[in-house]
Amino acid sequence: MLKQSFTRPPMGWNSYDNYDTNINEAEFLRSCEVLREKLLPFGWEYAVIDIQWYAANTASMRDRFQYIPFGQVAMDAYGRLQPDPVKFPSSAGGRGFAPIAEKVHAMGLKFGIHIMRGIPRAAAHQHLPVLGAEVTADMVANPSSICGWNPDMYGVRDTPAGQAWYDSIIRQYADWGVDYIKCDDICNTNLYPSHFEAGHEIDMLKRALDKVERDIVLSLSPGPALLEQSWRYCEDANLWRITDDFWDDWKLLKDMFVRCERWQDHVREGCYPDCDMLPLGTIGEMFGNGKRISNLTPEEQRTMLTLWCIFRSPLMLGAKLTGGALDSETLSLLTHEAVLSMNLEGQKARQLFRNDREAAWRSAGPAGDFLALFNLSDEPREVAAPLQSPAALSELWTGASLQAEGEARAALPPHGCALWRVTKL
Repeated sequence: MLKQSFTRPPMGWNSYDNYDTNINEAEFLRSCEVLREKLLPFGWEYAVIDIQWYAANTASMRDRFQYIPFGQVAMDAYGRLQPDPVKFPSSAGGRGFAPIAEKVHAMGLKFGIHIMRGIPRAAAHQHLPVLGAEVTADMVANPSSICGWNPDMYGVRDTPAGQAWYDSIIRQYADWGVDYIKCDDICNTNLYPSHFEAGHEIDMLKRALDKVERDIVLSLSPGPALLEQSWRYCEDANLWRITDDFWDDWKLLKDMFVRCERWQDHVREGCYPDCDMLPLGTIGEMFGNGKRISNLTPEEQRTMLTLWCIFRSPLMLGAKLTGGALDSETLSLLTHEAVLSMNLEGQKARQLFRNDREAAWRSAGPAGDFLALFNLSDEPREVAAPLQSPAALSELWTGASLQAEGEARAALPPHGCALWRVTKL
């Protein structure tokens, strides 16, 4: 798998924020075309199909269930989940996601999928054989280890047969051409508040990934990640969620400053604490309440992208891309090369201070440090941070330039930010 050679956080698009469980092949490939045309030149290269690509009729009971209890899932003879052939017709005949991955790669993009920790309950109940082992799925499954919000899987026992299960699915994904795996119910098994249930399964995934020649990025969800497990996340994975699902709510965004403070010492090449997806543009279309434009104000959107980039979080967009839904304002945020450069070039980002009203972050860069000031209050506010020497300040969002001595100071609107590249005079 990609690890220490993985020198920057991944950037891309994920289907979840707009499509929930209901992305299909045609809409996914159309989204990839927009991603290739408008965002790939700026580094947005991963296209990820999120949860329940293997489940049938996922939209049919949305008024009652996000995940249909014990619904129909597509599997092969060894219990390995397959794409639902109605949503993904090119998967018919045992081809899996290989045809879609081939088309995604032909666009110059990389292909990713979401998986759940464990082994399908349906495979265990049917006593299907495990490829590479002498036992059946019911002997590999741990029925006392489950997900509290999704009914599809049992946890996997820490045995050689359990490792064979993970080896078999990772080999399948590598054969399909998968470049990115987002594994869920594994970063924080929050159904079990007294202990962490999935440590051995993270280890098993890493061992399985090390056995295939294909470099596959491993992302762990959901959050909040556990600080005491930081060593395991960084040893076994490339990124891990430091929050539960992040949506377009200022309270959640303000709280992210607390989470980034906790995790700032754990960011390094190949190891990226993940602030979760960017809820920008049009989202929520398939969630039952109708699509909406992001509830974050323009100032909040710049604050979000500034924090994600200076902290060096992975950047994964959740917006609807097709049908002209990617508006010019959102596109300008996502293609702002000066701001994105922090995510690519920044090193050793540190929070300088934070209270309920304001915060500041600083990061080292090859052409001068990055300095970000944030107004966390609901009123206009002047925010300042000390400078070590007289400096030229170039504001990355606006292009404005100034010189300062002693401190950098900005008058900021509610929930707004200023972002400078700082060069010593």
